[in-house]
Amino acid sequence: MVNRKRAARDCAFTLFVLAAAFCVSLVLWEVFDTRTMVPMIFVLGVFLVSLRAQGYFWGIAASLLSVLAVNYAFTFPYWAFDLISPECISSAVVMLIVAAMTGALTTKLKQQEKMKAEAENERMRGDLLRAISHDLRTPLTSIYGACSVMLDKYDELPREKHLKMLSDICTDAQGLIRMVENLLSITRVDRDSVRLTKQDTPLEELTDDLLVKFHKHYPNQRVDLDLPEDFVSIPMDAMLIELVLMNLLENAVFHAEGMTRLSLRAWVKGRRVYFEVADDGCGIPAERMARLFTGLPGTGTIRDTSRSSMGIGLSVCKAIIKAHGGQIWSENRPEGGAAFRFWLEIEEEQQHGEQ
Repeated sequence: MVNRKRAARDCAFTLFVLAAAFCVSLVLWEVFDTRTMVPMIFVLGVFLVSLRAQGYFWGIAASLLSVLAVNYAFTFPYWAFDLISPECISSAVVMLIVAAMTGALTTKLKQQEKMKAEAENERMRGDLLRAISHDLRTPLTSIYGACSVMLDKYDELPREKHLKMLSDICTDAQGLIRMVENLLSITRVDRDSVRLTKQDTPLEELTDDLLVKFHKHYPNQRVDLDLPEDFVSIPMDAMLIELVLMNLLENAVFHAEGMTRLSLRAWVKGRRVYFEVADDGCGIPAERMARLFTGLPGTGTIRDTSRSSMGIGLSVCKAIIKAHGGQIWSENRPEGGAAFRFWLEIEEEQQHGEQ
C-alpha cells in the first residue's frame, strides 16, 4: 500500500514537472520567439524528477517524454514527430545521461542517510541498554537486600520493621512492573516498522482515565487540569498517549523536589493539540536537559533511585510521540520548575483557535 502511494506521488510529480516545462517553453516561444532554452528547461525538469522520485524509472520516463515533447512541439516540422533526426537522438542521449547520473547520485545519498540513521539507531539502542541495566539493577538490589535481611534476622526484627521492608519490596516490584511495561512499549513503537492503531479519542475521556489511574498510585498528589472548553477529538493510540502522560506526571512526583503544584494542560492551536505537564519544583540542571530523552542514566542533582528512574520513561515518550508524527520537548519555567510539552495532529474538522 505504501509503495503504491509512493508510486502515485512520483507519477503525479513527474507529470506536473513535465507539464510545467512544456508550458514555460511555450511561453518563451510565444513571447520571445526563441526555442534555444527549451532543451535546457526540459533537462532541468528531468533533473528535478530524478532528484525527487524514487529509483531510476521516473527519471528515465521523464527523459523519454521530454524528448518526445521537444521533438513534437519545438523541433521542425512543428507539431509532428521526427524521431530519427540528429537533434532528437542527441537530446535523448543527454537527458538519459542526466537522469541516470542524478538517479545514481540520489540513490547513493539515500543509502548514506539510511546508514547514518541505522548508526544512530544502534547508538540509541546502546544508550537504552545502559539505562535499562542501571534502572533494573537498583530495585533488584534493594529487593534482594531486604529479603536477605528478613531471612537472616527474621526473629530479631520487630513486626513494624518487617512490614516496612515488605512495603519497600512491594513498591520496588511495582516500579519494575511499570519499567517492563515501558520496555514493551518501546518494542511496539519501533522507528521503522511502527503500526499504530489510531482511533478518534475525546480529550476529556483521555484525561479522565489518566487521572483515575494516576490517583490510584498517588492519592495524595493533586493535579490541576486545564482543558479547552470546546470538544476536541484526537486520532491516537490512546493507551500509548496515556502512557506518555503517566510517565511525565510520575517523573514530576519523583524528581520535582519542593513541588507544591502539578498541572496538566492542553490547548489547540491550528491543526495541533498541545499537552503540557508542569511543576513548580527544583527544575532540571542544564547539563541534563540535552540528554533527557536519550535513555541515559541521570546525573547531577536529580536522584537516581529505584523509584525515580527517568531515563527509560522519557525514551518511551519520545518514541511514542514520534510514531504519532508529533514532537516532545522540555524546558525550565521562568517562575521555577520544569515543563514537558508535546503536540499531536488533529483532524481538519476539529480545528479551533488557540485556547
